[in-house]
Amino acid sequence: MPDQYAVIGNPIAHSKSPLIHASFARQAGHDLTYVALHAQSHEFEAVVQRFRGQGGRGLNVTLPFKHRAYALAQRCSVRATQAQAVNTLSFSGAEISGDNTDGAGLVRDLQVNLSCAVKGRRVLLMGAGGAAYGVCGPLLDEEPSALVVANRSLDKALALCEHFRSIAPRADRLAAMTYAALRGQRFDLVINATSAGLADAMPPLPAGLFSPGAWAYDMVYGKATPFLEFAQREGAQTADGLGMLVEQAAESFQVWRGVRSQTAPVIELLRRAA
Repeated sequence: MPDQYAVIGNPIAHSKSPLIHASFARQAGHDLTYVALHAQSHEFEAVVQRFRGQGGRGLNVTLPFKHRAYALAQRCSVRATQAQAVNTLSFSGAEISGDNTDGAGLVRDLQVNLSCAVKGRRVLLMGAGGAAYGVCGPLLDEEPSALVVANRSLDKALALCEHFRSIAPRADRLAAMTYAALRGQRFDLVINATSAGLADAMPPLPAGLFSPGAWAYDMVYGKATPFLEFAQREGAQTADGLGMLVEQAAESFQVWRGVRSQTAPVIELLRRAA
């Protein structure tokens, strides 16, 4: 019987994860199944345990369940502990292990696929929600010269910075700001970790934010978001989050199967299908 994996979320019908992991399995010559599981809010834990009881080996977890997956896991990786969220569950015997591959996926997309180095660069991270928590630790690991967290609510940005100062190396490079306080600042890399683009909106950024040759990265994928359009007008290079989606999936596949997948052909496949 093939090893069983799945992605769980709500909504989930739109997920590209089954296609991505099927491509990785073909590359590796592994016999496995990977499906999408829908869960209502009240039944997340029950659906996870049922899948596990039926022989499931691992689950990817997407919105809105990443924090509950962290609570469910009995053992968590450093990056899951930093994020306080889990997007990769592994089942081995009686133990449930949790990991978070989102930040690794972002960093790999930036540095390998886009040739956008983080080390020594001034980085702006927009948002202070779960997506920002998921990527902040791996970004700090790459040693930017500064990592500024901007959010409409300064209290939330300060809370994120305080969380990472207590647990992460190099967190002295962190600073919190409102969007208004960004006026006059310039950055080499600006990352939108808010969901504003899904609603065709963007954070209130001032003009003149991008250094020469800067990159603008939106975690939303598959559409020209207002943030990316703004960045293009400001002269920045732009990228959406499709590469991050594939790279975080490859990291999960490696956690489960011990194999590093080739991501470039899968990203190209998804771009052509869009």
